[in-house]
Amino acid sequence: MAGWMWLRCFFGPNLQRIHRSPDQTRADGRTPRRGWNYQPRGLERHTDSILGWASVLWSLSYYSSPLLLCYLYRKGYICSSKLVPFSQYVGTALVCLLGVACLRGWGRWRNTEYLQFISILEETRKNHTPSNKKKLACFDFDFKHWPVDFSWKEVSSPKLSKGGVSLLRPEPKHRGAADGVLSSVRTLPCHILSYLIAHSFGRRMLYPGSVGLLQKAMRPMLQQGQARLVEEYDGQRNKLVACDGNEIDTMFVDRRRDGGPAGKTLVICCEGNAGFYEVGCMNTPLEGGYSVLGWNHPGFGGSTGVPFPQNEANAMDVVIQFAVHKLGFQLSDIIVYAWSIGGFTASWAVMSYPEIRALVLDASFDDLLPLALKVMPESWRPLVTHTVRQYMNLNNAEQLCKYQGPVLLIRRTKDEIITTTGPEDIMSNRGNDLLLKLLQYRYPKVMTDDAIRAVRQWLAAGTQIEGESVYTGYEVDDDWCLSVLQSYQTDRETLFPWSVGEDMTLEGRRQLALFLARKYMRNFDTTHCTPLPISEFMPPWRL
Repeated sequence: MAGWMWLRCFFGPNLQRIHRSPDQTRADGRTPRRGWNYQPRGLERHTDSILGWASVLWSLSYYSSPLLLCYLYRKGYICSSKLVPFSQYVGTALVCLLGVACLRGWGRWRNTEYLQFISILEETRKNHTPSNKKKLACFDFDFKHWPVDFSWKEVSSPKLSKGGVSLLRPEPKHRGAADGVLSSVRTLPCHILSYLIAHSFGRRMLYPGSVGLLQKAMRPMLQQGQARLVEEYDGQRNKLVACDGNEIDTMFVDRRRDGGPAGKTLVICCEGNAGFYEVGCMNTPLEGGYSVLGWNHPGFGGSTGVPFPQNEANAMDVVIQFAVHKLGFQLSDIIVYAWSIGGFTASWAVMSYPEIRALVLDASFDDLLPLALKVMPESWRPLVTHTVRQYMNLNNAEQLCKYQGPVLLIRRTKDEIITTTGPEDIMSNRGNDLLLKLLQYRYPKVMTDDAIRAVRQWLAAGTQIEGESVYTGYEVDDDWCLSVLQSYQTDRETLFPWSVGEDMTLEGRRQLALFLARKYMRNFDTTHCTPLPISEFMPPWRL
């Protein structure tokens, strides 16, 4: 029995924190359920430190392996006479690390807190009941060992999971059979190079949060954020399995029992390319009293996989299915809120689930390609274009135009990330293009060339005072604009695109275009990474 328990400790996960049970500390429903960090004893602490440094060295070796191999090859170290002693050194190091791991297991076995944790974990794996899940939720540990709480296959056919959920793809160029074969042979090197770029540094540049070294550096901050969500907000951590088999790390804060009107609305948060729900945009709707569901991108935090567009959409799909089938929210009770690159999964969600109540996009863009071209050499333009369209096609505007519901765009006036020239040039902010594409699709008769020029003039205003000056300069009558839209909605089919503005004067189109632009977009005078205050977060305008 003792030997079996030691084995479970040997193979068990790292334990980071113990949360006090809500039954012990929340009798009045308000007192935070403060926990404490798990305190390993001397033997476990020292052996865990050794294994941690070994993991860091392995990560450094992995990411520097191309340069390291080139260096060793030039120095003549890659030969049989050199590799044999090197393999002996590696074997000796592995045996030593195995011994260290055995000692760590011994240290855990002698710690009563760890023994209690490992017993609850094993019991939950055997019998995943709400009671056992509640006990396990009092521990913060390596998420890969967390039992599965919800699977995509529970509500969908496994036959549909092979290719993943549906994405909008670039239209293929039509050629004759002979031209198609010749073109395929001619472009084969470009295809191979694009694949290598996308799966090596390209993905890591686009989603730096998936880099293991960055996650190791941020681990204390993430653990602190995790503890705050669980202990101050009664957050519930869940593991979801997407249709591609990736495990998605989520956090749900339920405010429905608080009695406030906002608590009945669920805000699903989509983080940025280096964002985690532990320290990300979840905090904004939490301050507003909403029920909130946060999740980590594939490869971020406790989520597995890599953050390519297909995997991202698969993850978003299982999050929505979980919200509806497990948490009990209707799609009409859900607002999707995204920051930065999270706009891709958010726009995919509202395109695929049009019954979702509303969408809020903060500091997002219309298309990845202009931003990718900004940071790469001009001579690489054809290769970058092919790589983005083939492997990283974040076509936010195209997906957004498929949605019929209310939308709010928040533009950071000093944004340094999604501008193609610099933060001082507000007209290079790709949020402008996202707004214009949406308005041109929904109101094509209003958005004539002259109306677009008026909207661009309003977008070029760097401050609120300048924006109001442009708005009043065109003598926009808000009441008239609202009455025109309401009468059109009453008399005709309400699906976009609308033909309102067809018989309107030039001045009327300008006024209506500026009125719509101000309803669909709000300015926030700050940089890209500043947290959005709750005063700036609000449901989108609804006619």
